Amino acid sequence: MPAPDILTVDAAAIERAAELIRAGQCVAVPTETVYGLAADATSGEAVARIYATKGRPSFNPLIVHVGSLDDAATLAGLSPVARRLADAFWPGPLTLVLPARADSPVAALVTAGLPTIAIRIPAHPAMRALIAASGRPLAAPSANASGRISATTAAHVASSLGERVPLVLDGGPTQHGLESTIVALTDGRMRLLRPGPIDGVALETVAGNPLSREVDGRIEAPGQMASHYAPAKPLRLDALDRREGEWWIGFGTVAGDDSLSRSGDLVEAAARLFDALHRADAAPAPAIAVAPIPDGGLGLAINDRLRRAAAPR
Repeated sequence: MPAPDILTVDAAAIERAAELIRAGQCVAVPTETVYGLAADATSGEAVARIYATKGRPSFNPLIVHVGSLDDAATLAGLSPVARRLADAFWPGPLTLVLPARADSPVAALVTAGLPTIAIRIPAHPAMRALIAASGRPLAAPSANASGRISATTAAHVASSLGERVPLVLDGGPTQHGLESTIVALTDGRMRLLRPGPIDGVALETVAGNPLSREVDGRIEAPGQMASHYAPAKPLRLDALDRREGEWWIGFGTVAGDDSLSRSGDLVEAAARLFDALHRADAAPAPAIAVAPIPDGGLGLAINDRLRRAAAPR
């Protein structure tokens, strides 16, 4: 697949990306979680280009990235709990799903027809600079073909999207390597829609409210589809051995062909997860196996991604 333009992040590259955003185009940009495919959230046509570029189902809503809490307040109703969470975790890898304001300038396509909107303030300097330079709230799902492995490097973006995206800002590998934690604050409840870098204990401590993990089957936020983050090859989980024809991704004492973390560090494993899946997908073996990952703390988020990557499709 032909490659897009890839520019190392600097002032000139940010301005070039902002020009494309203002012209209604999409650009790929690093965040602290994964690379995002950003476009003007107030333009229905620009948002439609995100869906077309990714091949994304139109019922899957997008996260809107803003530069400040005041900006967030122009898009959604902020309850006292929302403000406590924002004060504690923004800028950072937390997305809040909140009641959308009736006068929000965000295009209806962003929310996929829902009465709520998903918002976060990113911490990565490149994404923050792009929001400021473009003067727009930016809708930005992960910069990869829909349902496929998320991109944690500029090379991953180029491999997945090719010339469908005109520009990739290269900020090196992402810090967390997993998409943001998503929490819905609706109907007086705090619900976990997607696990991520910020765990439930931290959320409950700050909010002073219990965190429910109940979902009703609707797609309320990104990353909730049963099959998601998927390699092209079949994926077997909790593999303590290698079967014939498998590329084996290890963890801890399970060495494998590759390892998420030889020391058993879940932070390192999260940061390496999608990169390891990309390498496995490019390996000659026709199938992939992944060693068991402890299902606690950050392991909850890692296993969430792995289960969706291994789901039938």
